[in-house]
Amino acid sequence: MRTQNTKYLGRTGKTQNPKISPDIFKAYDIRGVYPKEINEETVYKIAQAYAKFLNFPKRVALGKDVRLSSPSLWRAAAKGLTDCGVNVVDIGTGSTDMYYFATANYNLDGGMMISASHNDKEYNGIKMVRENSIPISGDTGIYDIKKLVLEGFSYSVDKKGKVEKIDILNDYINKIISFVEPNKIKKFRIIANTNFGMAGKVLEKIAIYVPTDIIKLNFDPDGNFPKGKPDPLIAENRKEMSQMVVDKNADFGVVWDADADRCFFIDRKGRFMEGSYVLAILAKIMLAKNPGAKVIADPRIVGPTKKATEKAGGKLILSKAGHSFIKERMRKEDAVYAGENSGHYFFRDFFYCDNGMIPLLLIMEYLSESDKDLADLNDYYIKNFSVSGEINLPIGKDTSRIFKKLKEEYPDGEQNLMDGLSITYSDWRFNLRASNTESLVRLNVEASSQKILEEKKDELLCAIKEN
Repeated sequence: MRTQNTKYLGRTGKTQNPKISPDIFKAYDIRGVYPKEINEETVYKIAQAYAKFLNFPKRVALGKDVRLSSPSLWRAAAKGLTDCGVNVVDIGTGSTDMYYFATANYNLDGGMMISASHNDKEYNGIKMVRENSIPISGDTGIYDIKKLVLEGFSYSVDKKGKVEKIDILNDYINKIISFVEPNKIKKFRIIANTNFGMAGKVLEKIAIYVPTDIIKLNFDPDGNFPKGKPDPLIAENRKEMSQMVVDKNADFGVVWDADADRCFFIDRKGRFMEGSYVLAILAKIMLAKNPGAKVIADPRIVGPTKKATEKAGGKLILSKAGHSFIKERMRKEDAVYAGENSGHYFFRDFFYCDNGMIPLLLIMEYLSESDKDLADLNDYYIKNFSVSGEINLPIGKDTSRIFKKLKEEYPDGEQNLMDGLSITYSDWRFNLRASNTESLVRLNVEASSQKILEEKKDELLCAIKEN
């Protein structure tokens, strides 16, 4: 027998009706400060609404990251699902890409991941997918789930769902190793910075198949994130690692965010490699393995990937940034690979999902087969593609005025509104877009020379700040 209520009955039996902020429902996932904005009662309600949205699926993957609040929130989500009669597949503590893998590989009906990605330690949240790890985003269900939650939806059945725990690590390792030929990869000496997240456990397992001299940095999982926000895009966070790569005479360094679905590289000279450069290198690698295939990229920085794709005989397609948009376009185009300048790299043969370990393996294989190292590749891209890196500017939620102003100030450039505002000239280009998660605009500039880049970057920053 099923019963539908508008209140959640907690363990005490007393009626609970916590006030839930609508602001925790973001474009790609759900995030908030624990326990003020997101807590056990909130997560229970979200899990119930998720079950309703998917028409009460039979089996759903449920994972969690290393945050201190994740075990408690995981239990709340599991109860919300099982109270609805949904069976929970407990995949344990792991990375976001492991949760994508589990949902798709084991033909589950959906998946939820308790995680706040690279946010500060006081945050937590939920990522959600349907079958085949198809994302649930603002355009494809998050706001429907939000409506159910805010209306007080709850649901209960007499026959509760069960919790089944599985160990997915070996199957996951076999999947990502399949992207390379391990016997072709030489032994590299690398600095591995996991930002106190879950990448280390996976990397140690990979090293069994691909012998690697791993020098560990911030390697043990720690939900306190003792060195601050676990986001590799913050330049200050990379200083320790850059110095360590040089001091230890490493071939290169690799760094992940806390949930390990993004990776970045430091060359042997201690220099950060821009995400747009890595995106282009991986496009070249994937097109060598899949001649004539399609590649998808976001429009923030396009020059390096455009050149690499054309040279390799592939077809580049631009898509709005955001994993849900990228994945949808990949499926539509049957693209073999996609990348975002923010460090997300997607693979058709990984269920059209992003993965933070496959790029490392592909680059190790590529370097093993060539006479170059990562610093040589970085030199080439720095010399030929001047890029600003992403510049985040606080500007509030109303960005229409600044977009209007820039369109008027650069009327003779080729304008595109696919994702924010892109304006292209023969020797330089910029993209300005509003953040989907914060009150910021994000500016990226690229040019044919460093001189032009600095000139145009300063020009744009003045125009934006004067708005």
